Amino acid sequence: MKIPFENLNKAFENRLRLQIMSVLMANQRYDFNSLKELLGVTDGNLASHLKGLEKEEYIMVNKSFLGRKPNTNYEATEKGKTAFKNHLDALEQLINQQKIK
Repeated sequence: MKIPFENLNKAFENRLRLQIMSVLMANQRYDFNSLKELLGVTDGNLASHLKGLEKEEYIMVNKSFLGRKPNTNYEATEKGKTAFKNHLDALEQLINQQKIK
């Protein structure tokens, strides 16, 4: 039986990107500082992975101000939600095929 590695999405191979998308799938949106605190990462590390997901058009960035403070929120796009679900389905297929052996 052929293992469907080609169905895995390279954008989600990194643990942090997988975590970011998991958070955004479970929440309508999430702000930068809350994501940073939740995931326990540095500003630069988080920003680079968010930029990668944004480049793929898997997340959308919303910038606003709360009073005088800038606030950046992220949310998963429909394209991102579909890609993430497909990636999880491929992982599940992979796991199920390994159980059969």
